[in-house]
Amino acid sequence: MRPLRIPWVQASLAWVLASWMQLCFVTMRWSRENEAAAQAVWAQGGGVLCVFWHSRLSLAPGAWPLDRAQPVKGLISLSADGEFLAKAMARVGFPAVRGSSANKDKAAQAKGGSQALRDGLRQLKVGGLAITPDGPRGPAGVMAEGLGALARMSGAPVVLMGLSCSPAIRLNSWDRAILPLPFGRAAIVWDVVAWPEGGETAAVLADWTERLNAAEARADALVGAGRD
Repeated sequence: MRPLRIPWVQASLAWVLASWMQLCFVTMRWSRENEAAAQAVWAQGGGVLCVFWHSRLSLAPGAWPLDRAQPVKGLISLSADGEFLAKAMARVGFPAVRGSSANKDKAAQAKGGSQALRDGLRQLKVGGLAITPDGPRGPAGVMAEGLGALARMSGAPVVLMGLSCSPAIRLNSWDRAILPLPFGRAAIVWDVVAWPEGGETAAVLADWTERLNAAEARADALVGAGRD
């Protein structure tokens, strides 16, 4: 049995991860660029899509100020790994909307994806929805069409979040995820976009991919982190 399928192991590791993230968030020195664009979205309230690559998931809660911005729920897969992440994120103030995972049962996967879309649209009527458009299984850096569907159907603004930190541990995962270390440097670079009227999905997602990559590259530069 995989350890993350054991409830007490899952809960214990989620507590450890949440505690580690909180320690890092309060001890890291943060740099912020283009915050005025994000502040305008926070001031208007309502729905907002918060978008960042899966590899930077561990930094995202520290970059979204719950005292000024809309409350956010994270779209997290139905897998055991997703359950672990959902528990950890809830501990740092970001409860989950559960979506489909790379389940061998395609019918269950489709059902989970449809439910996640409905729940995501419901959340976007009242607050924020955080989404990693290349998760939960990749390919890394490739935006799935689900992001386009949520943006188009909700009409909510999309806040692209380039995140980085240094020093950090680079995990040997499919996305080469980073795990921050305390007392380091961190950066957040915002870019705000919206679904264009009559926009074609492939073209819009290609543009957003380029802009998110640029924001992340800038965040890496701010903390002196190298690009893989």
